[in-house]
Amino acid sequence: MNGGRVAALAVLAFTLMVSPVSAQVTSRILVMPFENVAHDGRIVWLGEAAAVLLVDHLNARDARAITREERRDAFAHLQIPLTAPLSDATTIRIGQLVGASRIVLGTLQREGDDLVVRARSMTLESGRVETLEAERAPLTELFPLFERIATRVMASSPAPPTPAYPSMIAFENYIKGLLAETPVTALSYLNASIRAQPTFDRARLAIWEVYDLQGDHDRALAAVSTILQTSSVYRRARFLVALSQLNLQRHDAAFQAFKLLADARVTAPLLNNMGVVQSRRGGPPLPGGGVATYYFNKAAESDPTDSDYFFNLGYACWFDRDYAASAYWLREAVRRAPADGEAHYVLGAALTAAGNIVEANREKELARRLSSTYAEWEKRPAADVVPRGLERLKLDADLPRIDRIEASMANTGLRDQQELARFYLERGRRLFDQERDREAVAELNRTLFLAPYEAEAHLLIGRMHLRAGRWREAIDAFKIAVWSRDTDEAHSLLAQAYLDDGQIDDARTEASRALALNPASTSAAAVMRAIAGR
Repeated sequence: MNGGRVAALAVLAFTLMVSPVSAQVTSRILVMPFENVAHDGRIVWLGEAAAVLLVDHLNARDARAITREERRDAFAHLQIPLTAPLSDATTIRIGQLVGASRIVLGTLQREGDDLVVRARSMTLESGRVETLEAERAPLTELFPLFERIATRVMASSPAPPTPAYPSMIAFENYIKGLLAETPVTALSYLNASIRAQPTFDRARLAIWEVYDLQGDHDRALAAVSTILQTSSVYRRARFLVALSQLNLQRHDAAFQAFKLLADARVTAPLLNNMGVVQSRRGGPPLPGGGVATYYFNKAAESDPTDSDYFFNLGYACWFDRDYAASAYWLREAVRRAPADGEAHYVLGAALTAAGNIVEANREKELARRLSSTYAEWEKRPAADVVPRGLERLKLDADLPRIDRIEASMANTGLRDQQELARFYLERGRRLFDQERDREAVAELNRTLFLAPYEAEAHLLIGRMHLRAGRWREAIDAFKIAVWSRDTDEAHSLLAQAYLDDGQIDDARTEASRALALNPASTSAAAVMRAIAGR
């Protein structure tokens, strides 16, 4: 690269790093459930209640605190139980996953009739920890207590008007319902919450979730259908109504429900779900509506960072028999989510139909490496090689997405993408060597956006997952690296990840492949010795 080009790329890199989308994502606050330090059975429910209340108060101050739903999704992604005690290191990993810049943690305990709450705020970028002054109040004053803590967390933000609090008994039963381990127990608490305060509609939303998870969509629909337009959760309730109607195959009603919400405030998830309804409904568009590809395309234009919209668009084009368009949009999907096995498989099918057999076989091979599911799909009849029903629904009309690639990258339009990809790869490699993993991942994600099959980027990301103990994420990254460039280093690292994850047979297989490529591989030999010692 010449000096002028390097300077130009550096300016562009800086522009991307401080883009508005990036700034939005990294300014969020993650509030973790507070620790019950004395293990007092009377206040077990207050740990989660503390997080819920504090998030409510912070969001009333426009702090963009991460909701319980987003936190729950992050825990599921990391395969961590929602109520598990966590180390600071794991908490930081969760904060990074959801794009937080600050984490608030705390403890609580009973002292006589009072509840004593201590909180601390941790800034992820600098590692600075601020301990807030302890707050004490009778349990009956729980709501104003956490309002004061929110004021301390957001010291420079003006306090909003005091919200209307639910009754204590309604709130306690609501939280206990969220924490319940069985559907029967959850419904018992949540219904008790509504009996205590019939206007407390958040409990009805939680009841919807219980029934939806059980596949009881009639009861899920009934739970939220009675929520009035004057309720603060009305928009969320109408979205859930639409999801239930879709699950009950009442496609026309579901479409109209999503459309009414979009008419009030259009968002990419609503556009996407309107496309899903039309795709599953089949036939000509509903009156006043468009075809599925129209809605998926509009969703992708609204949020070009979300791979699901591009997958849905490519998937819909497949069933429209527009194989060239299908391949184009599915390539965009895997640019944004390189480990998306479904996208790789359907891309392979589209390339086969378009006559590009060599590239098609490579995509299908990668899909099979990512999951054995796709080997079974290969056995499907040629006329039905791609299963139906793979469209990806969004489960919230407005919930911000986590773990984004900057939207501005989707529209750079640069001609020399490979040169820019090398620029980001070099930055990522240097940051990796300095163990600045969060910054390194951002640079390497930029690399993969421009060059999805850059083997070294996948290797570096896998090695960061490996040293952070995220074995399964490391395995996926190393699988793609092996597929992108078959080297003994990639096989050795994949073997180590399998070994760390307890998958001994797979570890032995990969170490053997590494030694076949390079009999002098010390890392593969070390894996073999570790296996022999077990």
